[in-house]
Amino acid sequence: MPLGDVKVNPGAVVRQTNESGRPVLLTSRGRGVAVVQSLDRYEEEQDERSFLRAVVEGLASAEEGRELTLSEVKARFQQK
Repeated sequence: MPLGDVKVNPGAVVRQTNESGRPVLLTSRGRGVAVVQSLDRYEEEQDERSFLRAVVEGLASAEEGRELTLSEVKARFQQK
């Protein structure tokens, strides 16, 4: 969607993101300059990214031998 269209009718871009559930690419002179997406979808994607980062960190820890038994984890939580 050209930036000029957004200036004329900003509600249209918001409506489009909410109705389609997909982000809208904003363009200037035919080139992409920004993406607008619904807040709900943005928050979902942030949660997904955080989860995936945690999984990757956990796998890296396991590969490096940094593992704890269940009893060790329970002991750590009881200390706090």
